[in-house]
Amino acid sequence: MKKGLIIGGILGVSVAIIILAISLDSELKSDSIEVEDTLDKEVIAETETPEIEEKIDDVEKINLENEYSPKPREWITSGPFQIDRSKYAIGEKIFLVIGGITGNEKGQIVFMRPLNDTHYSVYMTIPFDGMKKDVFNYYVEPQISKTREICSIDDLMGKWAVVFRGTDYPNLYFEITDEVVPGTNIEPVC
Repeated sequence: MKKGLIIGGILGVSVAIIILAISLDSELKSDSIEVEDTLDKEVIAETETPEIEEKIDDVEKINLENEYSPKPREWITSGPFQIDRSKYAIGEKIFLVIGGITGNEKGQIVFMRPLNDTHYSVYMTIPFDGMKKDVFNYYVEPQISKTREICSIDDLMGKWAVVFRGTDYPNLYFEITDEVVPGTNIEPVC
C-alpha cells in the first residue's frame, strides 16, 4: 500500500509539472508573438506618415550637404618649404614640410591670417635654423580661439599667407573655405 501511494504521488506530481510546463510555454509563446506583432505595427505605422518621411528626407539631405572628404594633396613649394594643399576646410590640419635647409639658413615661418583684402595678422610663428635641424615637419590647425581674437569661422575663412622671414623665398598662399570638417567645434567664442 505504501508503494502504491508513493507511485501515485510521484505520478501526480509529474503530471502537474508537465501541465505547468506546457501552460507556461504556451503563455510565453503567445506573449512574444503579441509583442512582435505590436512592434511591427508601430514601425509600419510610423514610416507611413508623411511628416516622418519628410523629416527623414531632411536629415538625409543635411548629411549629404555635410559630407566631407579631404582634397588630394598638391604640394605647393617655395624653396625647401612645402604645404600640402591650396585649399583647406575649417578643422583641417595644414601639413608643412621643411626639407633641405642649408646650414646658413635661419629665420621664421610665419602663418598670416587675413583681416581683410589687404591686411594680415600673425597667427603663428615657427622658428627654423639649418645648423640645428635641416629637415622637419609641422602641423598647423587654425581654429577659433578667444586668446588669438579669432571669434568665429568668419575670422578663419579667406586667403592666408605663409611668409619665410630671414630668407628670399617667395610667400606661399592658401585658402580656408567655408567647408567644415565634421566634429569641428565652430561655436563663436567672443
